[in-house]
Amino acid sequence: MSSRCVRWGRAWLAMLLLAFAVAARADDRVVTLEPETGQVTLDAEGDAWLDTSGAGTIGDVAAAQLPWAPMHAGAVYRLQSGRALWVRFTVDVHDDSQRWYLQVPYPALDRITLYTADAQSRWTERTAGDHVPVSSWPVPHRHAVLPLVLTPGKPQLFYVRVENQFSFSAPLTFTSERELLRQEQRSALLLGIYFGLVGLSVVLALFGLATVHDTAFGWYALSVTLMGLAQASLSGVAGLHLWPQWPWWNNLAVMALPVCAIGSLLAFLGSMVSLRERSARLAQVQVALSVACLVAVALILTVDARWRLVLMVATVSIGLATGVALVAWAARRGDRHAGWLLAGMLPVVVSGALPLSRAAGLIPASFWTANALLIGIALELPILLAVLAARVHDRRENIRRLSGLERIDPSTGLVNAHVFVERLATLITRSERLKQQAVVLLIDLVNVDQVRREWDRRSAEELPLRLAARLLASARDIDTVARLSDHRFGLLVEGPVPPGEAAATGAKIVAACLRPFDDKPVQWVPQVRIAQTVVPGLGDAQLVLDKLESTLAAAPPDSKRAVFSVAMEAARA
Repeated sequence: MSSRCVRWGRAWLAMLLLAFAVAARADDRVVTLEPETGQVTLDAEGDAWLDTSGAGTIGDVAAAQLPWAPMHAGAVYRLQSGRALWVRFTVDVHDDSQRWYLQVPYPALDRITLYTADAQSRWTERTAGDHVPVSSWPVPHRHAVLPLVLTPGKPQLFYVRVENQFSFSAPLTFTSERELLRQEQRSALLLGIYFGLVGLSVVLALFGLATVHDTAFGWYALSVTLMGLAQASLSGVAGLHLWPQWPWWNNLAVMALPVCAIGSLLAFLGSMVSLRERSARLAQVQVALSVACLVAVALILTVDARWRLVLMVATVSIGLATGVALVAWAARRGDRHAGWLLAGMLPVVVSGALPLSRAAGLIPASFWTANALLIGIALELPILLAVLAARVHDRRENIRRLSGLERIDPSTGLVNAHVFVERLATLITRSERLKQQAVVLLIDLVNVDQVRREWDRRSAEELPLRLAARLLASARDIDTVARLSDHRFGLLVEGPVPPGEAAATGAKIVAACLRPFDDKPVQWVPQVRIAQTVVPGLGDAQLVLDKLESTLAAAPPDSKRAVFSVAMEAARA
């Protein structure tokens, strides 16, 4: 009798311990919301079940014995049209001073429905997602925010049904009203900076298009506008503010707009590196890819839902890779702006990989998958604007040089022979009127052939440029340095010049030219012969030049003399 009592006692004790263990496990799986916490992410406290038929109703799911599996952080659930993900969890709250919301930070969600049982055990539902107009959501927001009906001290069971064309990996978070407002203030700051930068870039590009008439500015404005719209769609801003009544377009825009942006970006890059002038074949490839992007957009709008993601990921990936390849090709062929274009594209290429991987179901949704592309574009825009500004400056400088070829030597930037004669005539007239002397010099570079023999052709081509720099350094701001031919230069020294200083001018030029260069051998210096005279005294400008030229031509080739002064008496004779 006693042994039987002992066995019954042990059985009751085991049952009691098991009941306590079950109760403790049930308490552990209840999500307790505290105002001090502000936000809690549903993790192992929730259960998930994948409805492959998509036909289950809340009544069926709540009543049936289903193979629920505990949730875990970072899980990626494979969904497609016709499937549904069910989630159940229990929430308790001890303090009702704050309202609580179920938040799903994933704007590109087709539909999410929260089911709650009321006092009569009837299920009420709240729905959000791209298949529902944002204006009809319980809380119109950039992403799904569903209010929770809670009673302090009474745990409440909830069911959630998730529908999406592809995978679902976004966290389910319980957020207090205060925390939700704080998050929105932070997001508004980040989004405001981004869209403000986008708007400023578009305005500056349109202004550049109107003033400079460069098509690159137009393509830049279009590309930035489409990227801004694409980011607005991906972040939920567009669905909330631009098309809250168009759920069909809100659902498709997240895939169509990025493809449009890639097409315009390719056109912009082709224009920036002058692809048509560099290679007609590559320009045709770029145009074909831009047109292919438009075709892909048309297909995204019309094909079955399961092909849309494939089209979007493939088109964006190929477009970005092609754009980088084209710019790198131009950089290797000497385009001065292609390197900066690559630097500007790098943040977009790196950050764009995260949302593409998330859309393909390779990684779970997170802060970085939602905002990395936004940050990358924000870094790209000022770099591209700076490249555009540098391109405009270079084009204007080129136009200025082309328009000044009649008066400026293009390789040195010095005035040419025509301008030199004009200024010499003016100098003679001014010197006669003011009764003061000025100095005129013709300078011949005589060792170009020697430099070519002892070094190379490049050194011989560089030598006149180095001489031009030495003459500019020796001249004053009011003096004139001119390049009269390949190896002949002219110098006008404005008066008044004292006689002693006038006589020493040529010698000073010779000494300046013979100073060694820091990056060259000691023997690598320009050797010159100079004919000089003072004005007025020799007649008009052409007579002065003729006399100086004849003096240089009469000098023996092997003469060691460097400076030849043309005397006034000799000229009169």
